[in-house]
Amino acid sequence: MFATLVLKELKNILLSPKFTAIFAVSALLMLLSVFVGIREYQSAVRQYAAANELVQQEMREARQWMSVNNRIYREPDPLQIFVSGVQNDIGRYSSISTWQPVKLIHSAYSDDPIFAVFRFIDFAFIVQVVLTLFAILFTYDAINGEREQGTLQLVFSNAVPRAQYVAAKFIGLWSGLIIPLTLPVLLSLLLIFVYRIPMSPEHWSRVGTLLGSSVLLFTFFIAFGIMVSALTKRSNVSFLIALVSWVGLVLIVPRAGVMLAGQMVKVPTVAEVESQQDGYTKNRWDELSKTMQVRWRGREQLLQGLDEAGRKAKREELEWTWAEEDAIDRKQVQVDINENSRKLNEELRNRKRVQEKLAFSISRVSPVSAYQLAVMNLAETDINVKGRYEDALNVYRTSFNKFKDKKAKESGNSGGLRISFDSNTGIKIDAGREMALDLTDVPKFEAARASFGEVVASVIPDAGILGLFCLAAFAAAFIAFLRYDVR
Repeated sequence: MFATLVLKELKNILLSPKFTAIFAVSALLMLLSVFVGIREYQSAVRQYAAANELVQQEMREARQWMSVNNRIYREPDPLQIFVSGVQNDIGRYSSISTWQPVKLIHSAYSDDPIFAVFRFIDFAFIVQVVLTLFAILFTYDAINGEREQGTLQLVFSNAVPRAQYVAAKFIGLWSGLIIPLTLPVLLSLLLIFVYRIPMSPEHWSRVGTLLGSSVLLFTFFIAFGIMVSALTKRSNVSFLIALVSWVGLVLIVPRAGVMLAGQMVKVPTVAEVESQQDGYTKNRWDELSKTMQVRWRGREQLLQGLDEAGRKAKREELEWTWAEEDAIDRKQVQVDINENSRKLNEELRNRKRVQEKLAFSISRVSPVSAYQLAVMNLAETDINVKGRYEDALNVYRTSFNKFKDKKAKESGNSGGLRISFDSNTGIKIDAGREMALDLTDVPKFEAARASFGEVVASVIPDAGILGLFCLAAFAAAFIAFLRYDVR
């Protein structure tokens, strides 16, 4: 009898005209989202390669180590095809130099604002919005619809346990909705092979975990629809309740959590932090300017009492020493500025972490939020990607600047300027020797990437929340149906 009930549900779904239309739309959107994601990824890879080539060309054209600067671009990742997350919202590259702090700038949406208005629809979005609504449309009348048609009373005219019936109803609906969707999913994955997207075994493991999380979310909405149907007598009432609940869980609760956290935990704006940093920077350079003026007067006093020839010879003897002293002080000022910037950014990040933790905790009242956070962590396109990248860039900036200073000293060009005054030739500025630079040993940047085990560990809490939501929805549906009046 159990198998008969399951087959009955499968036939009702697969032979329904509603299923054909909704399945076709869902499959088309799924394939289209992956195809567009692939094209965007390929475009990002081409831009990344061209930008890096331009940076290498600029570095090869430099003739002094003091003028060598670098730019690091974020390398595209194949998983952004499935979960774009915030990767289009944060900057695409950062300058690496002695005098500029690390900061990712020029996001895809800042360069092309039209894409921010009409954002890309990725696979995760299809699951969160389209497939969850798909589940609601097929389950809101799973129980009360049969009661209205009279088939529910007919079924229970036989010796059918209610527990067996609701279990068969759930399995039949789950199989009828999940199994057909495997076809567009497999076709989407086939596109990855057709377009030769470089996917490592770890990438495929993450995709598998992504699909498992998607099944959990879909399962919750199937169980939720059955629960609503078992709690109401009329299908039109259950449809209204299910639809309003879907809007709340998918669209309202995730955003409400962020809004509440923003009111409860105040975080200074980026403009305020940059204003503090600019004020500190101005004060430090003003202090250095005053110190340098005193020092220059002292140096002039050192040359007093000498004739013009002696003064010129003494100045030429000490010019490079003085230039190195000035360069050391300038570098120390920059070190202080960088340290102050690090402290301000760290304080800002800590405040943001508190706000984000509260926002995510509130928004996890919705399983959709738990799913979104889980898949963004899987693809490493989550809210913390900018902080992780800038931390890695700061480490690289330190090693790059040390390497550049070392090479400058070895080449006899420490970065100081030699300024000569002559009554005949006027002012002469010498920046040292110019030569072709050997860039073979320049440090290479490697972005820190979490291992699969670390990613899974970060996903487990949200996957656990999804699992608990599924169990709670099915248990509520089961209990509600045990008390349901089938007449």
